[in-house]
Amino acid sequence: MSNNPHDHPTALADLQDSVYREKVLRARAMTPEERISAVFEQSNFQFGMMLAGAMARIGTNDENLGWQEVRNGLNRLDRVREHGLYSKTKPAA
Repeated sequence: MSNNPHDHPTALADLQDSVYREKVLRARAMTPEERISAVFEQSNFQFGMMLAGAMARIGTNDENLGWQEVRNGLNRLDRVREHGLYSKTKPAA
């Protein structure tokens, strides 16, 4: 039998559980001010990713055009939601 801990059948699940537990404990220890700061930090990161993706999709280095593409995508999502086109159930396999 191997002495490598990564060969254990539950190694990945154990690691995932450990990471999740650490995140939960860290979040519980945060003050409300720290939590809202973390939310804004994550939001800013996500908007940056949306901008980068939009700019790559339309093939531009112009941030104004990139932000317009982001707005177009968000507007499309709004229209889909408004028309009730989101499904809350998985499709049949």
